[in-house]
Amino acid sequence: MESSHILSDSELLLKIIAGDENSFATLYDRYQKNIYNYVYRYVHSAEMADDLTQEVFIKIWNSRKKLGHVKSFKGYLLITARNHTIDNLKAALINENAMGEVVRNLVSRRVLADDNIIEKDYAAFLQSELAKLPDRTREVFRLCRDEGLSYEQVAQQLKISKNAVKNHMVFSLKILKTAVNKELGISLVVFFATLLSP
Repeated sequence: MESSHILSDSELLLKIIAGDENSFATLYDRYQKNIYNYVYRYVHSAEMADDLTQEVFIKIWNSRKKLGHVKSFKGYLLITARNHTIDNLKAALINENAMGEVVRNLVSRRVLADDNIIEKDYAAFLQSELAKLPDRTREVFRLCRDEGLSYEQVAQQLKISKNAVKNHMVFSLKILKTAVNKELGISLVVFFATLLSP
């Protein structure tokens, strides 16, 4: 019996198109870690990265009939992962809890490369806009973003309601959305995606 682990991606794809779940499991094992790491560099949340990675592979399986034209499965998988992650970042702009998770990890990493001019400019722009927010709103945003606290933890620390924390975050995101669109001419999701990009 031929072991699926020694088959090439192209050979596995032919079997997957025919509905072979074992071949799909082999490709999953082969690329799951890579996709998880790739997605994590966008969202900086282990839980979100794990969920999005699972969803990417589910999407691949559900659309397996379309895999016949794929020349490089790894490249196809990365594009699918990127698009799915960006779509979820867009959805996160509507869902306050998901957005809070993204924001908590938004600028948690340092800009290491001197040539990341756009990223550094965006980070500076973010700091400038945050400085214009009311003190309490800015404090809530800082606790969520810099310290990675949940809404409930921020509420306990500041002795305010969880709903008040959510309202502060929604307000700050609305202000940022308007400023980013007006000053930079881009959407908030593109702004966030640039700051979160690998």
